[in-house]
Amino acid sequence: MSLQFPDNIPSDLKGPISLWFNQDRNPETIEEVTALCKKSDWDELHKRFDTRIQFGTAGLRSEMQAGFSRMNTLVIIQATQGLATYIKQQFPDNLVVVVGHDHRFHSKEFARATATAFLLKGFKVHYLNPDHEFVHTPLVPFAVDKLKASVGVMITASHNPKMDNGYKVYYSNGCQIIPPHDHAISDSIDMNLEPWADVWNFSEVLDKGLKQGKLMYSREEMLKLYLKEVSKTLVETNPLKFEIKAKPWFVYTPMHGVGFDIFNTIVKKTMSLVEGKDYLCVPEQQNPDPSFPTVGFPNPEEKGALDIGMRLAEEHDINLLVANDPDADRFSIAVKDTQSNRWRQLTGNEIGFLFAFFEFQRYKNMDEEFQQSHPLAMLSSTVSSQMIKRMAEVEGFLYEDTLTGFKWIGNRAITLEKEGYYVPFGFEEAIGYMFPAMEHDKDGISAAVVLLQAYCKWKIDSNLDPIDILENGFKKYGVFKEYNGYYTVPSPLVTNEIFEYIRNVYTPKDVSYPPFIGEEIEVVYYRDLTTGYQSDTPDHKPVLPVDPTSQMITLSGKPSDGNANEYIRLTLRGSGTEPKLKVYIEACANNEKRASYLAKLTWDVLKREWFRPEIMNITTNF
Repeated sequence: MSLQFPDNIPSDLKGPISLWFNQDRNPETIEEVTALCKKSDWDELHKRFDTRIQFGTAGLRSEMQAGFSRMNTLVIIQATQGLATYIKQQFPDNLVVVVGHDHRFHSKEFARATATAFLLKGFKVHYLNPDHEFVHTPLVPFAVDKLKASVGVMITASHNPKMDNGYKVYYSNGCQIIPPHDHAISDSIDMNLEPWADVWNFSEVLDKGLKQGKLMYSREEMLKLYLKEVSKTLVETNPLKFEIKAKPWFVYTPMHGVGFDIFNTIVKKTMSLVEGKDYLCVPEQQNPDPSFPTVGFPNPEEKGALDIGMRLAEEHDINLLVANDPDADRFSIAVKDTQSNRWRQLTGNEIGFLFAFFEFQRYKNMDEEFQQSHPLAMLSSTVSSQMIKRMAEVEGFLYEDTLTGFKWIGNRAITLEKEGYYVPFGFEEAIGYMFPAMEHDKDGISAAVVLLQAYCKWKIDSNLDPIDILENGFKKYGVFKEYNGYYTVPSPLVTNEIFEYIRNVYTPKDVSYPPFIGEEIEVVYYRDLTTGYQSDTPDHKPVLPVDPTSQMITLSGKPSDGNANEYIRLTLRGSGTEPKLKVYIEACANNEKRASYLAKLTWDVLKREWFRPEIMNITTNF
């Protein structure tokens, strides 16, 4: 398509916009760019065209708009051309891909474009979305494993705002991709930007693939296998044969996402739970709706996101609310505290401990011969709670932490399994929970199945609820309290300046890391995964991968006025997808008040000593 550019168009925009019109065939995005040109909105066009969206370990994620730096059909085609080319080089004898999508705006269109490009490259495509059906994200890595595919793609933006979408890639082992594959795929995309012949002809290519047996609609087959696997690996024999009450005893919300159908099927067929009898689903949030009308931000962690569910539970005298995020790969709960008569939404770390404790209980009841041949191991990311680490030290099992992201947790679980370990569980504080018997990625449906069983077991065996289990854990392993937040930064350059200040200004010149932060915190352990330093290894080389392109420091310390049982752990990292500097703080003490005080104290000391928001022009959510 040709466009008569306005006379005042900046010269550095003519090239990329001309290229866009030469490559794009989507009338909606063509009109979008045309309108911006006619309005002479050069600032917006520069945002859209000055850079190209970068493919990373999280794949692609951005707002759905026209332009090379946004999510749109042309960018999806270009990404898939590069991905398909790279995967074909890696697995020339196994050209099999799994493609799925959620209910977001344009997700179906993006998935069809993805399937089309893979078909044109010679792949056999297992498409999980016949007609108008949706799938939850965990079904893609599950299907990659079961079909022995070389790659999987899920179109979803998870719990992002409604106008975002994403392109999530799974490698042949069912895990999200890790370096060096992300860089290699990015390079391959850059070398395959020109749309292939017929790549825009979705219907024709898909129809031809279907007739040739190259395109298969595999949703029902994979759901049957998923159901079978849940029943086999996650559900104990008749776990819920009792009735906690003679009426519904929990509320479920899928947060306007795709979770209800799969959740309802799973709990009905594996645990004999019936909607209306055993649980209530929040009616306003039950059906998939990409506009997310009842929540400002479709993330169960966000303040107010579970209010409707809690009101429904309150009306029916129910004490448990379980929730998935829109693509059902994350999971959260809220519990009515019987002591205070108030609702309490548990943090991701608290839920992680509940799962770890339940899986430890299960393991101790397993055959002794199995335990001897398969030692127990559990995992979490380095920004998550250390309560499981303390539990592992007390109970005598292996605990490891990984870099942030389930790409690292999943890959490490696979390695440990190959070494003979039994790895039932891994988690990250951002309400992500992995049960490797299902797949090596977070799974909110599996998490719901396990939590409901744990809740019932604790109620029946000891008349305890999740808050009681947490309190018992605090008594045995110490009280752990977090204070997590972030700073919004004007640009990544400011994040780099802050980290450089910590390393080269705040740290005395004759030492490798600051021995104190202010007068309040003594540093006893320090790890910098940007520069490649760890204080407690013989050669001071970190045990986790180093990445000079991303900023990340972790340290442990003790309060100057504390005792031997108290400690503080914190991680600072620059976000790879948002203009944020993220701060994760956890304090351990003998009681909740002291642990909470130490966590907040650490935030305040870091703010004063390291972040200096007034000087650095950064703002915080606290």
